[in-house]
Amino acid sequence: MAKNIADQAFVRESNLSSVLRLIHTQSPISRAQLAVITGLNKSTVSSLVDELLKQNLIHETGSNSGTAGRPATWLEINPQAGLVIGVELGVDFVSAAVTDLMGNILWRRKEDTDPTEDQNTMIQQTLRIVKEAMSANKKKGARFFGLGLSTPGIVDLKEGVLVFAPNLDWRNVPFRKIFSEATKLNTFIENDANAAAFAEHLFGTAKENQDFIFIFAGVGIGSGLFLNGHLYRGMNGYAGEIGHSPIIGEPSPTVCHCGNRGCWETYANQHSIIQRVQTRLEAKHTSIIPKLMAEQSLPLSISIIKQAADLGDVEATESIIEVGHAMGKGIAGLINIFNPEKIILGGPLSVIGEYLLPAIKETIAHHSFLPKINQAAEVQLSSFGSDASLIGAIAIVVHNVLSKPLNYEY
Repeated sequence: MAKNIADQAFVRESNLSSVLRLIHTQSPISRAQLAVITGLNKSTVSSLVDELLKQNLIHETGSNSGTAGRPATWLEINPQAGLVIGVELGVDFVSAAVTDLMGNILWRRKEDTDPTEDQNTMIQQTLRIVKEAMSANKKKGARFFGLGLSTPGIVDLKEGVLVFAPNLDWRNVPFRKIFSEATKLNTFIENDANAAAFAEHLFGTAKENQDFIFIFAGVGIGSGLFLNGHLYRGMNGYAGEIGHSPIIGEPSPTVCHCGNRGCWETYANQHSIIQRVQTRLEAKHTSIIPKLMAEQSLPLSISIIKQAADLGDVEATESIIEVGHAMGKGIAGLINIFNPEKIILGGPLSVIGEYLLPAIKETIAHHSFLPKINQAAEVQLSSFGSDASLIGAIAIVVHNVLSKPLNYEY
């Protein structure tokens, strides 16, 4: 008897989730349309919709009274249902945003951090920003569905622990415990590239794709492998650390943050671009870059290099193109292995994506076998640019609401 009750509860939540997801992705949508798409009978759909209306997760927005027959009432996600906090913990910055369930940004903040500071200082800075977000957006009667935190490195999802972040040199950080205790919010921790893949599938350019790879490029390179309609995590949940794949056979002079030599990301991350430009400047190549640095009193950075490239500076554009070719070699291997529909490039380096993409595509065409049989993956920039991981932190909370709506009853 108890088993039957449990089975019925599971089926009902599964059906509630299916209906809520359809309303989230295809709104405005009617009860009749939901019945056709889900295959559920109309009375069951009506009951499920009534339950979601009672939970305030959806609302009715009007009807198509201009058509023949009984008018259909449209259903949409209720923008007043509640709020989500997303936090992206970068190597040298913290970014936070508050959104509704559709990912519409209502508040945001970004601050630089000093990666040479101790771990606790950076965590306390992040907690301060989160508490400011909660204080600024806690309206009377509003609820927070949860907090999502995206972070570089390997994450233990079950425990909510950052196992290892090579570019921060952090190990075994209990993020879920720290943030849930400080905020009293349901807290989700995710790798930055996986989070960004969630963002693209839930809110962005990959809504209709079942097989795509998100490349998160910045200080390091990671990937979210979205395969057969699901994020692929591997045996221990650590899949996607593609930046530490060796792509150079001979000994490399550059030591990766992970301690190895020859890692892909050492040839194709933002430091690689900066190093290439620096080498050219030291060789006394003609460039507008020193002038831009002096005028703005700024060190050499991706922002300065982009400004120079926009002005037609050869040293800037050629350095970016060289890194684009290095990126393309790694991506070609991924295409050969996984045969995805799309490759999506996001993260901090997407700001120079217009210069990287041609070189990436050229190298893929040369090194990937699949284009030769007309099976080339579409390669494009993220819908969210450098905010992909931040929106991903939002997406992992929204995904949980859509998957387990009964957990969010008033």
